Amino acid sequence: MNRLFQASVINNEKLVKDHYLLTLHPLEKIKKPKPGNFFMVAVNKGLDPLLRRPISIHRWLDGDFQLLYRVAGKGTSILSRNKPGDILEILGPLGRGFPLNIKSENIILVAGGLGIAPIFALAESLAGKNLSLFYGARTKTEVLCTRELNTIGVDPVISTDDGSLGGKDNIVNVLKRHVTRNPSLVTDHVLYACGPGPMLKALSMFAIKYKLKGHIALEQNMACGLGTCLGCVVKTSKGYKRVCKEGPVFSIEEIVW
Repeated sequence: MNRLFQASVINNEKLVKDHYLLTLHPLEKIKKPKPGNFFMVAVNKGLDPLLRRPISIHRWLDGDFQLLYRVAGKGTSILSRNKPGDILEILGPLGRGFPLNIKSENIILVAGGLGIAPIFALAESLAGKNLSLFYGARTKTEVLCTRELNTIGVDPVISTDDGSLGGKDNIVNVLKRHVTRNPSLVTDHVLYACGPGPMLKALSMFAIKYKLKGHIALEQNMACGLGTCLGCVVKTSKGYKRVCKEGPVFSIEEIVW
């Protein structure tokens, strides 16, 4: 099945400032992505910008799919101006996603900022299990998808850096306090997370201390998405690995911070 395809824009909805939900319809059948997989999106038909933008799968809609993204530069700014009916060239799904053959019924999910995009996809795939979701953001306007999370039976614990919604703290500290009060939270639990590097580093140290197994999805700049340019390598306990090829999902103890 060809991984390079065209998709028409169904909707490109602005959720809050600089945050958009892009709904796409592939013009041919594509492989169903796993949570944690990503797509390389050409933001327009020209050569400026030349490189595609990597965006994680947010939701699979029985053939159509959604991407959640933030306008952070020229490429995503152009992407935000696409309208229904516009055609985008896309490569994917790519990368290694979250493992779904989970024996444990008890899952801890941690999302930081736009890390909610793949974590939502994972939560939806794991519906029916005992899910505890800890969700951190800078401010309340960057807390997304709470209504959709509620519809799949997930009531997230929320914390913001400025205290405008939920507690005022980073989400790793919130999780630590929950574990201190409820030591059983880590018993037979598996941890999955996605978010900015400092959050994942702190979370990895915490998980190793409490012998908590799981996986993290790294957020990394990418050029090709196929592993050929070596522009997204990270140091692991087994040598350097490419985030786009061997990742973006890695076991939580594997990354050398």
